[in-house]
Amino acid sequence: MAEHVRAEDLTRRGLSLDWLSSHAGAVLWVESSAETGPDVLMSLADEGAVRTTLPAGIGNRLHAYGARPYLATSAGIVATRAGDGQVWNLGTGTRLTDTEHQHGDLTADNGRVCCVREGPDGDDLLVIDTATGGVDVVHRAPFLAAPHLHGNRLAWTQWADDVMPWDAAEVWVGRYRPGARVEDRRRVAGGPGEAAHQPSWGRDGHLYLLSDRSGWWNLYRWRHELESVAPMAAECGAAPWESGYASYAFLDRGRIAMIAENGPRSRIVVVEPDGAVGELAMPFTSVKPFLAPTPHGVAVIGAGPDSGPRVAVLSTDGSGTTRMVRSGGTPPYTAREPTILTVDSTEPLTVLVHPPGPGHGSPAPLIVRAHPGPTDNNRLRLDEEVQFFTSRGFTLAEVDYRGSTGYGRRFRTALDGRWGDLDVDDCIAAARHLVENGQAQADAVFIAGASAGGYTALRAVSRSDTPFALAVARSAVVHPNRWVTTAPRFQRAHAATLAHHAADVDPAAVRRPVLLIHGRDDDVAPLDDVSELADALRQRGLLVRFVDLPGVGHYLSGPGLVTALTSELAAYEQYLSSRSA
Repeated sequence: MAEHVRAEDLTRRGLSLDWLSSHAGAVLWVESSAETGPDVLMSLADEGAVRTTLPAGIGNRLHAYGARPYLATSAGIVATRAGDGQVWNLGTGTRLTDTEHQHGDLTADNGRVCCVREGPDGDDLLVIDTATGGVDVVHRAPFLAAPHLHGNRLAWTQWADDVMPWDAAEVWVGRYRPGARVEDRRRVAGGPGEAAHQPSWGRDGHLYLLSDRSGWWNLYRWRHELESVAPMAAECGAAPWESGYASYAFLDRGRIAMIAENGPRSRIVVVEPDGAVGELAMPFTSVKPFLAPTPHGVAVIGAGPDSGPRVAVLSTDGSGTTRMVRSGGTPPYTAREPTILTVDSTEPLTVLVHPPGPGHGSPAPLIVRAHPGPTDNNRLRLDEEVQFFTSRGFTLAEVDYRGSTGYGRRFRTALDGRWGDLDVDDCIAAARHLVENGQAQADAVFIAGASAGGYTALRAVSRSDTPFALAVARSAVVHPNRWVTTAPRFQRAHAATLAHHAADVDPAAVRRPVLLIHGRDDDVAPLDDVSELADALRQRGLLVRFVDLPGVGHYLSGPGLVTALTSELAAYEQYLSSRSA
């Protein structure tokens, strides 16, 4: 009999790697695992790995989802602590800010630290002198991100409170004068119909940034006017849910390393000074938006279909060598690479199809999984939650429905005002394709999702033409129109952009059984909305179970994740048993 992947083992093996950077030859990152504990800053120099532990962990909740929480300077590490959201000089133990607000998105230049401070009605851009402790508030806007100083020149990203940064963010520059507001401000990119972000000063002294003005997030350089650096039909940036991404890095000899994505697969390309573009050899198919230059290459956080996240340094000398820095190890089972399938819906859709594990036949029961976001996408990398189900004989299909990133601006914005309609159309199209091609059992098709994906799952079983026998909604949004006021400040414009008059989940329209899983401390998707839905479904006999998890927020991990996975599996098995009875 094939060995099952156990939920308890997933939490013990789980390794999260984020916020990669480099300084003075060292590579740094933030790690969370059973081995190291939550949110620990790690570094690697020539002598090996060194763990730096913060008393209260490292992190922040800037704009609800967090932002770059640390930076390495010649004077030591400056970081925000998760417990208070303040900026600290860890070397001296000095708190550099002292307010009740969240801080994050840290950058530095010549002893000065820039960061963003979030208030209840808007953001402030701060410049902090680490030697004197002086704090200048130099600019204010509804939302701010990515402040970068270069001498007396300051660049940053800002956007209005009625748009999201992946829809209409702007990159600005100005002149910083200590003790004063930033002067001579000028917008260099972005605005209605264009999302510009990730500004950074190059080694040549010019400003670089990403913009989707061509329909794709590509790299541009500003030298009195904006010019394209390496035009390509690929997404070279990620939707900025967190502030402080680094999708490109400046290398030696005027070269630039850059992420390029089309759908679920990532590439690293190197742009030469003459504009020539070459692909870098690497053993990964998915790379996080954190690139960091090293003396002889570029550091990445990468993963593959059979391996979890790893910190590695890729050589850029043409040798194709990779130095592994940190890895969570190899899972004790063989993960099969999914098929990348193109499905015809209103327009072609990309679906990752994970076959059932060894020893299980086909056609198999099918789980269609709608990703969260919805401006997210599915990536070609190991997902042990997927393996949990495929090892038990399920086929699992991950759908990049309209609204997903990785396919250009037009595809990403297609869901605006059509949430709960087009995403559902695409999930249904994927399910029908797999059934018609003999890869799934027609009477054992399920849909599941978390957050926005949970909403899609609920809407999918509210359709008269639904092929789904059961829906699982984890941390789900239920009322998009109400969510316009209950979502975190950062996300309210997102709710307004996606929603429409008929967007809310109507309990009377639900046609199939539903399993609801929700954390009691969820501050993104309101628990009350889900409790209200659970009561209504219970009265109609369509509630499989309402699993409310004490002490758990929007994202599930540890015991909460174990409970969620085992509850989801039990719901499928109960249905399959009743079908065969």
